[in-house]
Amino acid sequence: MTALTLSTAAAPGLRADAIVIGVAKGTGSTSGDLVVAPGAEAVDKAYDGKLAGVLETLGASGAEGEVTKLPAPSGFKAPVVVAVGLGSQPEKDANGAAFDAEVLRKAAGAAARTLVGAKKAAFALPVQDASAIGAIGEGVLLGAYSFDAYKDNGKNEKAKNGKAPLAEATLLGGKPRDKEHKAAVERATAVAEELNRARDLINTPPNDLDPEAFAAVAQAAAKEHGIKVQVFDEKALEKGGYGGILGVGAGSAAGPRLVKLSYTSSKAKKHLALVGKGITYDSGGISLKPAGHNETMKCDMSGAAAVFAAVVAAARLGLEVNITGWLALAENMPSGSATRPGDVLRMYSGKTVEVLNTDAEGRLVLADALWAASQEKPDAIVDVATLTGAMMLALGSRTFGIMANDDAFRSAVHEAAEEVGEPAWPMPLPEHLRKGMDSPTADIANMGERMGGGLVAGLFLREFVGEGITWAHLDIAGPAFNEGGPFGYTPKGGTGTAVRTLVRLAELTAAGDLG
Repeated sequence: MTALTLSTAAAPGLRADAIVIGVAKGTGSTSGDLVVAPGAEAVDKAYDGKLAGVLETLGASGAEGEVTKLPAPSGFKAPVVVAVGLGSQPEKDANGAAFDAEVLRKAAGAAARTLVGAKKAAFALPVQDASAIGAIGEGVLLGAYSFDAYKDNGKNEKAKNGKAPLAEATLLGGKPRDKEHKAAVERATAVAEELNRARDLINTPPNDLDPEAFAAVAQAAAKEHGIKVQVFDEKALEKGGYGGILGVGAGSAAGPRLVKLSYTSSKAKKHLALVGKGITYDSGGISLKPAGHNETMKCDMSGAAAVFAAVVAAARLGLEVNITGWLALAENMPSGSATRPGDVLRMYSGKTVEVLNTDAEGRLVLADALWAASQEKPDAIVDVATLTGAMMLALGSRTFGIMANDDAFRSAVHEAAEEVGEPAWPMPLPEHLRKGMDSPTADIANMGERMGGGLVAGLFLREFVGEGITWAHLDIAGPAFNEGGPFGYTPKGGTGTAVRTLVRLAELTAAGDLG
C-alpha cells in the first residue's frame, strides 16, 4: 500500500516523479477563469505566474477530478506537474477560503489513480488544517488502490500493464512534528488500509471466499489486533437455533458461519453493535436470479466486509468504545437441500418466517444476527447490507439508504455519512407496509408489497431488534460495487462503502456525541 509522509519542503526542490497541484474554477471577478489553488504558489511562480494560462491552453477547466499533466519547469527535481481539478473556488469568509474535505479527498484520489508506476509523488494541495491533511492522505490511499491478486500470478503487486500503484506520497504543507498532522495521517492510514482490505474481500472470487474462508480472514485479523473472535460453525448454529442463517446456507456445499468480533476498551462508556450481511455468493437460491444478474453477486458480502473493516480500524485507532461486530456469512445456492419457497424457518429469536422468495435471503441471515446482537443490550445497533434492488431504483448507484427506529439516530447516522464523504439519504419505515408481510402460516413472511421493497425489508429487520434498543439499517446495494469506470478515489469493483461511516459513528460514540 502507498506510504504517506509529511513535509514542509518546497515543491521545486523535492525529488519525486510528479508534483500534484490543485486548480479551481474562479468565482466573483475571476468567474470562468482558472485559478491555481493554495499550496501550489511555488509551482506557479516557477511558471512566471502563468500556470493557469498554460493549463487553460491545454484544455483544463478546473472541473472536479479533471487531471492535466504537463512538463515541470526548469530547475524542478520532479519531471512532471499533475494539475487536478477542485471544482469551484470556495467563497472567502472570515476564516478564509477552505476547500471541502471531500473535494480534497476526491482530487487526491483522482491524481493518485493516474500515477500508476510512480515511486514517489508530492501532493501540494490546499492544506488549511489537520483535517485537510487527513482528507488528502485518505484520498491518496484509496485512489491508489488496485486489486491484482489474480494477475501476474499475484506475485509482484503489478497491474496488467506491469506497473505497480504509487509507492509513496509526500503531503506538502504537512508538519512531520505536529501532533495533529501526525494523528491525521495515522487515522487516514488505518481507515484506508482496512477499507482497502474490505475491497479485497469484495473483489475476491466466490470460489476462493466462502463463509469458512471469510471467517478465517477475520480470525487472523482479530489475532493481529487484539480483538476477541468467536466463530459459530454449522454445529454451533444448529445447537443455538439460528434458523435464518442455516436456512439460507442449506443449499450450499460450503457451510454458513456466524462470526462475532469483540473489541473492548477499558475506558469505554458505550457499546456499539455492528451487523453485516455476508452472502459470499448469491444465486438467488431456488428463486434463481435471471441471466445477467449473477456475475457480480460475489459482492453480496459487502456489508460484512464493511463491519469487519470498521471493527479492525477501531481497534487500530484505540477508540474508547466497545464494539461488537457480527458477520452473518452464508452462500445462497440452489440444490436438493436448499430452502424452498413456502418453507417456514424458526429464527434465533423464536419467531417463524415463511420464505416466499429465497432471493430475499439477506434479511434472514441479518435477522438472526440482529437478535444475537440484541442479547448483549448494546447502546445502539447498526446493520449494513446490500439488501434490495429497490433501494438502487430509489437512490441510484452512489447513495445508500438509512432507516431507523429512532428519527434522531437516523439523522445522526446521515450526518456522519455525509461528514466522511459517503452519500446517503434518510428513508422512512411506513407502518402501513408491515401488513403486507402477514403470513397465514408463520409469524411473518420474508416478502411484502413489491412497491417500496427496500422499506419493506427495513420493516422486516426491525422485527428482530430487541425492545428498547436504538437501531439503524444501511442498505448499500447501490454504492457497494461500482460496475462503471473509476472516479475520484472510487475504483471499479468493490468500493468498501459504509466503512468510513461506521468508523465515524464509533468515534462519535466514544466521544459521547452519539446519543
